[in-house]
This record gives sequence, structure tokens and C-alpha cells, in this order.
Amino acid sequence: YVNNEFYKESQIVSRGDTILISTSETIEDLGHICFYDNKKTGLIGGEQILLKPNRKLLFDKYLYRYAQCFSIESKKYAKGLKVFRFNTNDLKRIFIAIPSIEEQTQIANYLDHKTTQINDLISKKEKLIKLLKEERIAIINQAVTKGLDPNVRMKDSGIEWLGEIPEHWDVAKFNLFVTIRHGHQFMSYDFTDEGIRIIKITQLHRDGYLDLSKCSYVSREQLETYQSILIKEKDILMCLTGGTIGKIIRVGEVIEPLLQNYRVGHFSSAMPNRITDDFIFWVMSSESLISQIFFQMRETGQPNIGMEDFGRMRITIPSIEEQNSIVRYLEGNTTRIDNLQNKLFKEIELLKEYKTALISEVVTGKVDVRDEKIN
Repeated sequence: YVNNEFYKESQIVSRGDTILISTSETIEDLGHICFYDNKKTGLIGGEQILLKPNRKLLFDKYLYRYAQCFSIESKKYAKGLKVFRFNTNDLKRIFIAIPSIEEQTQIANYLDHKTTQINDLISKKEKLIKLLKEERIAIINQAVTKGLDPNVRMKDSGIEWLGEIPEHWDVAKFNLFVTIRHGHQFMSYDFTDEGIRIIKITQLHRDGYLDLSKCSYVSREQLETYQSILIKEKDILMCLTGGTIGKIIRVGEVIEPLLQNYRVGHFSSAMPNRITDDFIFWVMSSESLISQIFFQMRETGQPNIGMEDFGRMRITIPSIEEQNSIVRYLEGNTTRIDNLQNKLFKEIELLKEYKTALISEVVTGKVDVRDEKIN
């Protein structure tokens, strides 16, 4: 809230106005809009454009729906490199169709009805994705802490949060069985325009792959110096700092040299005859380990995690044969879930594209809705 002396009349938003975002760090987010459906007076900020309908010519909801179309058109006028923007003069280049107020109202009501249906369907698919994510987490955690045999004899692990584990399994300190390698702390003066890519925490994508689109580089002459931090196929990498701490990936195919940056952790088996890299990946993907990471963060108060913290963590160690069975089981089941999620993501994208196309077709008169009955 602000006092009356801190705003101008041109900033006032009233019910029925449309607000358009005129500045963004990405071209995709530029032009996002909303319909102000609040009885209380609001205020816009400096990076917003306010559209007030001439009510003799325009029904407010029709202007909002039409603005959803020309917000796409406005991207053509965007200027900038790191920050994109357009202004009111750019909007003045855009023409809109103006049917009668009655027909505008019919169009707005029809689109409200249809977009509500589409949004409800999208919401149901998003809820299903959330359930699938929860199922994935539960499957991984159950497998790496309890095993696959529901009839196996259990014993008390001696750890309150872990509870019972299979009788023949061991519980051990994480860092006794897993080797942790830190990367090199490259400085800005090390960087070149091209050469060898450096894998920072920003390259660890939340969907489990390396994003090589915005890497920093060091010169190729440095390759011999940094042989010890080369990243290879199937390596296990985790973010050890910041807001994405605990994010883990398994490296896919490597077709060029990649170097591990500081605060990207590299994990591998310290005892290959007792624990496999494949099993380590699934343990590190489990809620049982992620919760320990966040517990250590809570204790230290710092959004960083290191060797000493991992030394306080505990993991379960089944036999190598059981580890291999668990890995095969998790690879099959998580692939099934991932495929379902990807299918739902694609369906959501198609629904969003359909909604955008429907709005455009209706407000420009390409689809006549005058005789449509809204049930």
C-alpha cells in the first residue's frame, strides 16, 4: 500500500482495465497481460502499460481478449539484448476489429466459457503430473531403503527417520562408500569466447540433463591442466550450493570435453565391490538423502553443502545383486512415469496453443459465435 501523495492519476487501475507487461528478461514473458477484476482501486508500476477501454466502443472483457492476441504482435516491436521492452507508441501501430458492443459481449462470454473449460482440463493434467511426481519419489525411496521384497525380515536401523530396513542390509556413513570430487573454481579472467565448456550449477537442468546452451569457456590449451575434472558419460553430478542445492543429474552422451566447475559435486563409488555407481545415483535421487541434505542446511544455516556434511549422512547398503535388481526396477518404473509425464506436458502445451488460437480466431471474426449457446 502507498499513501495518496505517492502516485499519479495515470497509475490508477479500475475494475475492467487490462494490464500489460512491457518489460521482461525473456522475449517469451514479454506482453503477459491480466484483467483487473477487483472492486478496489489498484496501481500499476513503471514496467506496465494500462489499457482502459472507451466504454462507448469497447466491452472491457473484449478488450482483454483482444489484448491477448496483440500481446503476441507486440513482441515484434521489442527492443533490447538482456532486457526486452516495447512502449505505448508500439501499441499504436496495432489495429483491432470493433464489432457491436452486443457482439463483443457475446464473444467475451463465449471465450470465458471455453477458456474456463480448457483451463480446468489443464489443471487436471497438472494435478496428475503432481501425483506422478509423488509416485516417482515414493517408488525410489521405498526401493533404496526397504528393498523390493515385501516379505523380507526387517530390523531396526537404529536411525529414527529411517526406521526398519531389511535384516541383511547395512547402514553406513555416506562418505565411506562414496567418493566426492569438487570442481575447479574458475575465475572470470579464465574465460574465453570459445574453447572447452565449463559445467556450472546452472548447467544442471531440473529435468535431469546437462544444458549446454549458455556455458562459459576456457581455452583448449588448458585441457591438459584440467584432466582430473573432465566430465564423462554416466557421471553423477549434484548442485552443492544456492537455491537449487541437491539437484542431481546423470550425464548422458559426452561428445566434447567438459570441465567441472567449483560447487558442482562429482560422486562415484569408493568401494566398487560393495556399492555401484548406478545404485549411488538412485540413493542420491531419493527423498531419504535429499531430506538429509536439507537437514544439514538447516543446521548450518548456509545454502552450501560439502564433504563434512556428507560425512554425517547415512545410506543403506544391500548386496551388489540386490543393488542391480533395484536399479533395473527403478529404471523401468521411472521411465514409465517419465513417459507419462512427458505425454501430459505435451498435451498441456497443445491445449495452451489451442486456447491461444481459439481466442485469436474468435476475436478477429474468423469463427462466428453469435449463435453459440453457452450452457
